[in-house]
This record gives sequence, C-alpha cells and structure tokens, in this order.
Amino acid sequence: MRVLVAFDKFKDSMSADVACERAAQALSELLPEWEIETAPLTDGGEGFVRILTTSLGGELVEAPVNDALGRETTAVYGRVDMTQVPPAALRILRLGQSSGTLAVIGMAEASGLEALRPEERDPWQATTYGTGQLIRHANESGATAVLLGLGGSASNDCGLGALEAMGVLAYAHDHQPVRNLAPAKWNRIASLGGLYNLKSKSVPLRLACDVANPLLGPNGATAVYGPQKGLKPVDFDRLERAMAKTADRLLGLAGIPETAFAARKTEPGAGAAGGIGFGLRTLLPNAAFVPGFETVAALLRLDDKTRRADIILTGEGKFDESSLHGKAPAKLIEQARGEAAVWVFAGRVALPAGRRPPRLSADRVVAITPENMPLDVALQRGPELLEAAVHRHFRA
Repeated sequence: MRVLVAFDKFKDSMSADVACERAAQALSELLPEWEIETAPLTDGGEGFVRILTTSLGGELVEAPVNDALGRETTAVYGRVDMTQVPPAALRILRLGQSSGTLAVIGMAEASGLEALRPEERDPWQATTYGTGQLIRHANESGATAVLLGLGGSASNDCGLGALEAMGVLAYAHDHQPVRNLAPAKWNRIASLGGLYNLKSKSVPLRLACDVANPLLGPNGATAVYGPQKGLKPVDFDRLERAMAKTADRLLGLAGIPETAFAARKTEPGAGAAGGIGFGLRTLLPNAAFVPGFETVAALLRLDDKTRRADIILTGEGKFDESSLHGKAPAKLIEQARGEAAVWVFAGRVALPAGRRPPRLSADRVVAITPENMPLDVALQRGPELLEAAVHRHFRA
C-alpha cells in the first residue's frame, strides 16, 4: 500500500513538517509494510521557504533584516539551482532559463504576523521593509529569479516598505527625506522618487498568491485582513483612504496612465498580503503574479506523488469553509486520483452541512481534539493528538 502524508501547518501548534512526521510515524508503527511518502504543504506563509528549498535540494541563507516593526533580526531565504526546478514549475513561473539561481523568499520570514505578540500587532506601524531587504539581498547575491510567497504578513502598506528597502525614496513638503515608511508616516509624504535605481536592480520576481482580493473596497486588503493584523474598526476608513492615496502615488511614479489606475487597483491579488503584490508589480517591470498552490504543487512534484498514492492523509489546524477556497489540503484532495482513499485530520472541523469536497466521506474527516479540551492545551499537545488520532483510525 502506498501512502502520501501531506499536511499543512497546524497554526500555533505544529509545523507542516512536524505534522507529516508524526502522522507517518504512527502509520509506520501500525503498518510497517506500507510504503509511506511525506510532502509537507505550504500556502505561502510560514514554512514556505524551508519546505520548498529543502524539497529542491537548495541551501538556506541567513540575512540581517528588520522585522515588521523595524527591529533588527535575522531571516532566512532559500537559494535553489535552477536545474533542480521541475519543468512544470518553470512553465508556471514563466521562467525560460534552466540555469542560474532561484531565490525562494517568504513574507512571513521578515514581515510576519506570527513574529509579533498580539499586543504588538498594528498595521499603522508595520511595514514590509524586511521583505524588501531579503529581495535586495537575493538580487545582490546573484539570484537570477526570485519567488516570493505572499502569506502570513503583519502589514498593510501597499508594499511601500519593501520598495523603500529596494530604493524608493520619500520626501516631505520641505524636501527632507521621510524614512521607515509605515502607514502612520504617510501623511508626511509629499512625493516619491528613486524609481530608476529600483528598475536597474530588478530580476524576474514571481509573486505566489491564491488570494484574489482587490486592493481596496469591501473585499480589499484593509477590510478583509486589517482586523487580523490589529486594525481597530474606528480606523478602517482612515487607513483605507491612506492606502488609496499611496496606491495612486505608486502608480504615478511608475508612469501608469490615470485611465488605468482603477484596473490596476482591482486586479485580482492586488490586495494580498496588505497590498505588497500591488506595489511590487507596479514598480518592478519583471514582477508578475503566479498561482500559489499550483506553483507549490509543481515545485514539490505533488502530481507524481498523488498519482502513486493509494491512501492520502492531509489536514491543517482548522478545516472549515475557508479551507475549501484554495487552501492546500483541499487543493490536494482535488488532485487525488479517483481510487485513492483520502483522509483529513484537523485540530478542529467546522464544515457547514453538505460542504465537504465531493470525494471526501464524513467518516474520513477527523477532528483530533477532544471536545472538552481547552484550546491552549490542545495547541500544546497537537503532535501527540494527531499521532493518537491516526493510530485510532488505522488500527486493524
């Protein structure tokens, strides 16, 4: 029997790697004759860099950066020999070359929400500067292309912080520079510059993203994701207006005709990760969105792995309605061949009645957390709860 164990992370409990390891361990103890393959999943947030770089045989590189609040820290990105990138992934990334180096960068590494304590989360103060530092570091270290995973961000800054790290300059009305361009400082900005320097250092940049939100409006970055990042309801309108004004400034700096402003701001993905995709795509001529899961699946060769599997185990921290809208476990289920038996193990299951994927039976969607267990205890005991659940359901 061939088994594929492919979990996403269980947020605040265990990484995708740990989840795969514990589930595979439980299966191998029960059924040592089974052939078990693991493939940790990632949605562009936490784990994106390590999972992809390790799978492709690349190396992890440390770089000094600033976190979302401007504090000095160290972040990691991956360097992968382009010859190790599967042809299917090169096609999705629209990279013709089969030589050179692909840098794999994740927003969560330098500008991540999870790195901040709950009381520190504030989109007025958070920027993507550290992510820009990583892109610049990769470019200056000889990368011939960059893949950026848009996920897990703490910011809502149109990518202006990242652009600042890469060469964009801001000036006040008195022509003095404005630095550390968090949204709280945007009211001091009179003009932006430095674009020529930015373009001269650009390599192909691919923005991996499955989020289709526009930049502004009721489905935009501020409305949908701002509250998760600490935005208070009373501040929504003010930040939304600031985002709109900054977006227009970036479009103007890039020389985009005003008649095209609305289309660029409503482009699917413009609102992902606080608008960083919008900012980078506006000012970097070689930047383009690519589908997140499709890219990850091609890099991990998931098609081959699902094709070989008789049984697939997948899951994440919470399997609910949002899981069915582009998240990795649900996408994996869609890829499974018809005869394969698919199981989902999740910290919690909260699917509306009748909203399971068509090929997923109710008895194979398993909540690993006992009903009366407090959340903090469940998060702490996640690995053992997953292992116990797999034991329970596969015991002969």
